[in-house]
Amino acid sequence: MNGTGCRRKGAAFELELAARFREVMPGVEVKRGLQFRSGDEGADVLAPPFWVEAKRRERLDPIGALKQAERDSVPELIPVAVCKKNRERAVATLYLDDFLLLVKAYHEKGMCDVKRDG
Repeated sequence: MNGTGCRRKGAAFELELAARFREVMPGVEVKRGLQFRSGDEGADVLAPPFWVEAKRRERLDPIGALKQAERDSVPELIPVAVCKKNRERAVATLYLDDFLLLVKAYHEKGMCDVKRDG
């Protein structure tokens, strides 16, 4: 795939991610990176408290994407890399300390009986 096709596929993935975050985070202002970039490096998707780096390609480097999210992020947001290969489910990668912070908040809200769909 040429550069234009790759950028188009990446932009479509960012739009899809923004829509999915909006679906599960009603009331949160979720933005796609291009909607707020001011010359500084911005998140591909900003969904507070998450700074999301999105990668859609066949050769994935989730740790590299997470490091990029961490490097570009602001301190109060949790860096997350969401990576997807063609015809496969997307995978979210975050640091264990950040994951445990979410688990703690989830547990303190008494939501431990929630089950995933499918």
